[in-house]
Amino acid sequence: MKGTHLGEFEEIILLTIASLVDNAYGLAIKKEIEAESNRTVTISAVHAACNRLEDKGFLKSHFGDKSEHRGGKRKKLYQVSQKGQQALRDARDLRLRLWNKIPRTSFDS
Repeated sequence: MKGTHLGEFEEIILLTIASLVDNAYGLAIKKEIEAESNRTVTISAVHAACNRLEDKGFLKSHFGDKSEHRGGKRKKLYQVSQKGQQALRDARDLRLRLWNKIPRTSFDS
């Protein structure tokens, strides 16, 4: 089994997939990340991250129906697994604990 920790981009991918619900496929994930983060993302980076997350057990996928609009191809749709949901909760909790430990004076100018 691969590692259980999330990198920043993996966390963003999981959060994006969760927010897209039933429409989480490569190009939609890419567009949503770019719209929300104002950063450029390649489709190959999205696919690579999704493959890693699937290998870790954080994502599950299935193929949608064939579409004439897509030349008879099917979309690979992603869903955050229970293990992925727990990894997101753990990442959120860790971040909140660390933020809460920062004294107010740390950011005063």
